[in-house]
Amino acid sequence: MEYTTLGSTGMSVSRIGLGCMSFGSGRDWMLDREESTELIERAIDLGINFFDTANVYSTGESEEILGDALAGYDRDSQVVATKVYAEMDPDNPNSSGLSRKTIEQELEASLERLGMDTVDLYQTHRWDYDTPIDETLRALDDAVRRGQARYVGTSSMWAHQFAEALQTSDELGLERFATMQNHYNAFYREEEREMLPLCEKEGIGVIPWSPLARGVGTRPLEALESTTRGQTDEYLEQIPYLQGGGEEINERIQELAAEKGVTMAQISLAWLLHKEQVDAPIVGTTSVEHLEEAVEAIELDLSASDMAYLEEPYEPLRIAGHE
Repeated sequence: MEYTTLGSTGMSVSRIGLGCMSFGSGRDWMLDREESTELIERAIDLGINFFDTANVYSTGESEEILGDALAGYDRDSQVVATKVYAEMDPDNPNSSGLSRKTIEQELEASLERLGMDTVDLYQTHRWDYDTPIDETLRALDDAVRRGQARYVGTSSMWAHQFAEALQTSDELGLERFATMQNHYNAFYREEEREMLPLCEKEGIGVIPWSPLARGVGTRPLEALESTTRGQTDEYLEQIPYLQGGGEEINERIQELAAEKGVTMAQISLAWLLHKEQVDAPIVGTTSVEHLEEAVEAIELDLSASDMAYLEEPYEPLRIAGHE
């Protein structure tokens, strides 16, 4: 395993972060507690020390499973991230959003499920159009000062919103967002226009979600619907991965994988790991085998011509992932 400094935090994380959205009973393709624990334990064996979950993943089950699995290990050696924003209780209008009330109550609930006094990285899951950004930032700053979170981060939004948040933190002397968990992979590169340059300028750690394009970067297109997730993941249909040259990119990934004797997933992940702005992609998986393949991708070398060959078919896409 290789490790890197997460943005400007000084905190070291594995080059691969384990995404925990697949833990729990929220969808047909997700893993039960035993299967999830096996995956977490194998990740630790492989040197992964960075785990990303959210309160909304299986309505808290993911946090509970992750917390229980990590309880038997040295807490100081693990970096745990979770998120807040999405609705947790349809009967409670304050269970979603980024108001002070929501942040404080949801952070307390997340810490209880995780079995931790402090979470290493507390992230806002999306932009809250109903709450002033200074209220959100003050609540997050207080969480850090109380010792409930070590760092704060955020996820997909417009670059102008992120710039506003960073400027507001600087003007008010509040804790800054240290990380950006954005939507970025070989099939969706719109973040290269504004968000990634902004993150580089501001010293922000970049930890992309969906690095394998929800499976599109892992298998030929005709095989995608053969998986349970391919058949049931309604969100996959909402993202334009196969527009703007996506089908040709999929074919070129197949070709390069065959040439190098590796899997398509390893090529897709290696492409992202070769991007200087990227610290640690958040890789979600439902099998130990695929997790092991992801870790092996760290050692896979792609030449400049390989990178150019994969990128050449790409065409601009509509923005997706800010919802």
